[in-house]
Amino acid sequence: MLVRCTTEEQEVENDDGLWLDGVEATCSKCKNTTSSAGTGDASILRCMALMREQCPRNEQNFYSSG
Repeated sequence: MLVRCTTEEQEVENDDGLWLDGVEATCSKCKNTTSSAGTGDASILRCMALMREQCPRNEQNFYSSG
């Protein structure tokens, strides 16, 4: 199933505890969120991949921004 996510630019904390410009994605189906450092297309795609890996419902959806 294809699930749409909204994306929003904001500061996110990286693995080293530093705050950087980043992007946060929110699933339109269950409201789960993922985040990535950076604001480009690669960061958005990473959020979509993380959404699939970390789905709290253990679903194997495909995610799209916009």
